[in-house]
Amino acid sequence: MVVGLIIGIVLAVIVLAFVVYYNKFVILGNRIDNSLSQIDVQLRKRADLVPNLISTVKGYAKHETGIMKSVTEARKALLGATDLQGRMKAGNQLQTALKSIFALAENYPNLKANENFLHLQQELSAIEDKIAYSRQFYNDSILDYNTSVERFPGVVFAGIYGKKKKTYLEIPKESRAVPKVEFE
Repeated sequence: MVVGLIIGIVLAVIVLAFVVYYNKFVILGNRIDNSLSQIDVQLRKRADLVPNLISTVKGYAKHETGIMKSVTEARKALLGATDLQGRMKAGNQLQTALKSIFALAENYPNLKANENFLHLQQELSAIEDKIAYSRQFYNDSILDYNTSVERFPGVVFAGIYGKKKKTYLEIPKESRAVPKVEFE
């Protein structure tokens, strides 16, 4: 009778461990998916602001068609990207192209003082902050997931459920370069 009770308790603990770890992997996986969708939402918001920004800038800098074209192409690439790496690459290209527009504004004082331009610049800045936060949250979620997959006893259950480590979002190499600051 006592042996049967001990066996029952051990089986209950084992079943409970399977349920707990299964649920843990589901929760962590859903958190990763959610954080990735938040990045997509912010990238889409940024892309949606681009046409307004371009039309505002065009009125002041009509001959700067090369910059306008690069921004438009970067936006098109972002909206057409189908996988995570493609969206991240296109998002970085759009960010670089938008920096060109803001640098262009330095040459046009009337544009720099334009209320629409300033408002769009502030909105884009806020979205950039949200994108950075969303990327950080995504990487934090990956950290939690990978830790659960690698630590004992999670590593055992990860093997049983076929869960593998996931990769972090990384900064592109060209963005890692230290900016050169010169004083004259």
